[in-house]
Amino acid sequence: EPQVRTLATADPAQPYGAALPWPDASGRPSRAAGAFVVLVDGSPAAFLERGAKTLLTFGEADPTLWAPAVAALAKDGRLRTIELHQIDGQPASTHPAVEAVYAAGFADGYHGPTIRG
Repeated sequence: EPQVRTLATADPAQPYGAALPWPDASGRPSRAAGAFVVLVDGSPAAFLERGAKTLLTFGEADPTLWAPAVAALAKDGRLRTIELHQIDGQPASTHPAVEAVYAAGFADGYHGPTIRG
C-alpha cells in the first residue's frame, strides 16, 4: 500500500527544492507559499502551484494516487477552491489524468475541473 502525503512546499519537512532537486517536469516547481506537493512513498507525484490553477506531475506517477490527495486539500479546508486550468502545460480537461481527477471529486467548471471545500 503506497504512502501518500500532501505537504506545503515551504514546509521544512518537504525536502524538494531545498536539500533535493525537483525531478524533471513540464513546469517549474518551487518552494513557494501557497503551493503544495503530493508525495507518494516519499517521491513527488504532483505539484499544485500557488493559486490552485496549475498542476504539474512527475514521471509516471499514478493519478489514482495523487488526484484524491489534491482533492483533499479542498475537502479538508486547506484550500477554498481548486480550479485546474492546466495540468502539465495542457488544458486540464484534455489531460490523460482528467478521469482520475473527476473520480476524486472534481466537477466540470468554467475553466476546467473544479472542487470547492
